[in-house]
Amino acid sequence: MTTSDLDHDLWVFGYGSLMWRPGFDFVEARPALLKGWNRSFCLYSLHYRGTPDHPGLVLGLDRGGSCRGVAFRVAAAKAQITVEYLNERELVGYAYVAKTLKISLDDGSRVPAYCFVADRRHRHYAGNLELEQAASIIMNAQGCAGLNRDYLINTVRRLETDGYLDKSLHTLLTEVERQTGLIDQGAGI
Repeated sequence: MTTSDLDHDLWVFGYGSLMWRPGFDFVEARPALLKGWNRSFCLYSLHYRGTPDHPGLVLGLDRGGSCRGVAFRVAAAKAQITVEYLNERELVGYAYVAKTLKISLDDGSRVPAYCFVADRRHRHYAGNLELEQAASIIMNAQGCAGLNRDYLINTVRRLETDGYLDKSLHTLLTEVERQTGLIDQGAGI
């Protein structure tokens, strides 16, 4: 992102925790669609949602498909500080690459938006894990930002608030609940 890109309002695309905890000032938030990328629990978290001994999983935008999320419009006067905040939050220690990608807003218009996509070459890239394995990691992980499963639950709830169903996230949440029930019943995993 160049300095001239920050001379006007900035759109930021949120697809995970940015949807329900943006952490920056914005003028408006609107439902949006990003084509060519899908939301995936494909990145290990060793800090916010896990530890080095018990890594968690966080969402990344991975290639293929499409992703519903929230587009935040940031006033030009706050664009630079917002990008700095987001880069510090999302790029330090995580396997993301910042990109500007075209998103479609709920009225059909297309705008460039600042996004964070998964870096498949990074050592924290988990790839497409089997359902049971991903659920087990999420169910057992906790980092400085809290339980990994809360990250999943909050993302699902925010999407539902906007009227969207992400089938893969619901399937993952159902498996986390199933595995949690096994522990609660004393059956172990």
